[in-house]
Amino acid sequence: MAVRAQGRKAQDPDSNVPRLVTVVDRVLEGDVVLPKFQRNFVWTRQQILDLLDSVSRNYPIGSILLWQSTEQLASERTVGGLAVEEQRHGYPVNYILDGQQRLATVCGALHWKPHNDPESPWNIVYDLEQQEFRHETTLDEPPAHVMPLRLLSDGFEFADRAAKAGSPELQERAKALYNRFSNYQVAVITLRGMPSSEVAKVFERINSTATQLTVVDLMRAATWSPEFDLKDEIDTLLEVLDLKRYGRVDTKTMLRTISAAAGFGFSREDMNRMRDLSREELEGAVASAGEAAKLAVDFLTTQIRTPRANALPYYNQFAVLVEVFRQLPKPTAAQFDAIERWFWLTASGEYFKGWNSRQMADDREAVAAFARGESSDIEVGAGLPRSVLWRRSQFRTTNAPSKLLGLLLAEAHPVDLRHGRRIDTDRALSWQNDKEFHHFFPRAFLKRQGLGQSRANVCANLIMLSSVTNIYISDQPPSVYLRDLCETQGTDTIRARLATCLVNDVAFEAALRDDYETFLQARSDTVHQRLMQLIGTSAAEAGDYVAVPDDTDGDGEDANDEPVDRDSAD
Repeated sequence: MAVRAQGRKAQDPDSNVPRLVTVVDRVLEGDVVLPKFQRNFVWTRQQILDLLDSVSRNYPIGSILLWQSTEQLASERTVGGLAVEEQRHGYPVNYILDGQQRLATVCGALHWKPHNDPESPWNIVYDLEQQEFRHETTLDEPPAHVMPLRLLSDGFEFADRAAKAGSPELQERAKALYNRFSNYQVAVITLRGMPSSEVAKVFERINSTATQLTVVDLMRAATWSPEFDLKDEIDTLLEVLDLKRYGRVDTKTMLRTISAAAGFGFSREDMNRMRDLSREELEGAVASAGEAAKLAVDFLTTQIRTPRANALPYYNQFAVLVEVFRQLPKPTAAQFDAIERWFWLTASGEYFKGWNSRQMADDREAVAAFARGESSDIEVGAGLPRSVLWRRSQFRTTNAPSKLLGLLLAEAHPVDLRHGRRIDTDRALSWQNDKEFHHFFPRAFLKRQGLGQSRANVCANLIMLSSVTNIYISDQPPSVYLRDLCETQGTDTIRARLATCLVNDVAFEAALRDDYETFLQARSDTVHQRLMQLIGTSAAEAGDYVAVPDDTDGDGEDANDEPVDRDSAD
């Protein structure tokens, strides 16, 4: 079926093929600008190098799409980390609809100026001998055959450097590199006469690069207008967390809270429905989600004792909690208890590990029924955990069982084994690193017993200790350091301190025998029993099975600038 054009007729697109460096100059001069509804620069370092290599080989890199208008829209003041000149008021401006990542790459690579930032993604050189681009990590003067790419923006400086490159062959390669970048042409298509209401729709339909647009990118474009930018609204919500000193969850999770507040739900399909809302309706949903987010943060910090957002086992727990407090801003004492039980239940299994649209719909209805007083608990289809979770799950700063263990330890108010003072659990739960957590059976000792890293690094072997005590323990067998502590502090005192670390008498006795397997079993049972106490009556509605997470979860930090919605299949 044909789609009929609506509104005033736009002029036919204008196409030309200027030099790439000319388009880059127009960007820096403020003639070609990046509208706010575009996302941030997201290319990896390898993608940057691949584009530069394509230009050097005269490979096509795709066309650039611009929208020319006299409307003064909010735009970015930097591109590729470089400041751009102010727009000329009253003159037409060319807004980038497609080609942002490519133009930002060439801007950054050719015009970067070092400023004590050797790790900059724009610290790029071309090795004339190897004939390849690469990133440098130093600002030291490179060898003569290595050309800093930023010199390409200054013909005289580049020529002077090329003359010192070495052999005539290397000098010719340098000259060819300069000529290729200076003369490389790119197709530029310019749209004129198009109203701003249609521009974001055009942007949404364009995805000609290898980097896929996220649902947040698409919704930002679909709902954008000169008066409303979804990114700014999400940033407003994230500032709520900043003001509470709570850190940040990712933008997709925040978008879920807005979608739910708008009367839809948490799924991608629900979020897509927001494109039909008016600016006033969207702003109302953001405001409503913001007020509920404050209440959710207060609950998490005071009732659950999660000092930072990254202490949450799953980010999407936050999305559901915001909806709970949006629908029920003033829970009774009994309802507060029920919300706590819901938190511990959904944190303990794999319920949010692959949260899908059906679960999202069920959860939203469960929240509504709870808010209406039709149920005493937030009923979800989460399965109950089993104690084996703690002796099989690897301890990593990014996985849910480790974060849950941290919360359970913090809830028990642990004290240090050697000096008896309270452990700084807020510092431990900031999860900037895992240095506040230590192995009860030292890894070096277990290695001498023939047990590898994966067996030593299970959650059941981790407790919170001060750094001083950890140094004191070093690689000693538990039978040695525990007896020393008992002799100096008293056995009853050490038992009491261990209890605050969720190590019971059975585990203590096993440790005195250096019996690792019995220790793991007893410690797992103790942690499990405490978790079940916190889940409480919610266990009656839960299933009886949850899979044990495998040991293949990554333990590296994500390379993005923001946290990642790591707990959903949607």
